[in-house]
Amino acid sequence: MNNAPLLDFILFAVLPYVALFTFLLVSIQRYRRNPFSYSSLSSQFLENRQHFWGLVSFHYGILALFVGHLIGLLLPRQVLWWNSRPARLYVMELSALIFGLLTLVGLCAVVHRRLFTSKARIVTSATDWIILGLLIVQVAAGVYIAVFHPWGSSWFAASAAPYIVSVFKLNPDISYLLTLPWAVKLHIINAWVIIGFFPFTRLVHVIVAPFPYLWRKPEIVRWYGVRRVNPLWMKHKTAANARTASVSGTRG
Repeated sequence: MNNAPLLDFILFAVLPYVALFTFLLVSIQRYRRNPFSYSSLSSQFLENRQHFWGLVSFHYGILALFVGHLIGLLLPRQVLWWNSRPARLYVMELSALIFGLLTLVGLCAVVHRRLFTSKARIVTSATDWIILGLLIVQVAAGVYIAVFHPWGSSWFAASAAPYIVSVFKLNPDISYLLTLPWAVKLHIINAWVIIGFFPFTRLVHVIVAPFPYLWRKPEIVRWYGVRRVNPLWMKHKTAANARTASVSGTRG
């Protein structure tokens, strides 16, 4: 680590602790001061069709990718054993690429909706745009790595996992990353940036909330307020009722 360039040292040995410290401090303070802000602030009631297809794709894709990365981090030897057979390696790589593309499509659908649906655009904050941009960069970099630098599951288990473990042991060893391609470095750096920025966004709700939206039934919204009726429609309805009453009286 002493022979590492200064920029690499800052990005891979200093940035992780800045991100983790910010994540913990801001998350705790936000929950203590404004616990009701731990909400996704869903805009589903404003527009549901694009919301459904975008969020479902994003949620399932990102959850699968998260689980895959977690397995690579906690069980690196088992991942390398699995990848020792070409057929199993191809299955792993293809699955990761499919879920990466699914997540990217979902994110693009979310961005399109918030850009071109006026009601959703109005309620989209600056932090929403920033986190969406960071997520798109992260997922796009992952897809790029899967296509142009294959066998990512193996290098993650062999290089990224030991580096991350060393960070949590408070002894970051960035030598694992120095020879990796620029896209991989961008993927790792952007991940730390997302972690640091995470507690400032609406996505913070995943810390305290489970994931029932993955299988729950669609919500039904009922309005119990005073119903506003079109005056012109009421005029025609009153006239029609009067004619019906007149005909009934004549027959009687």
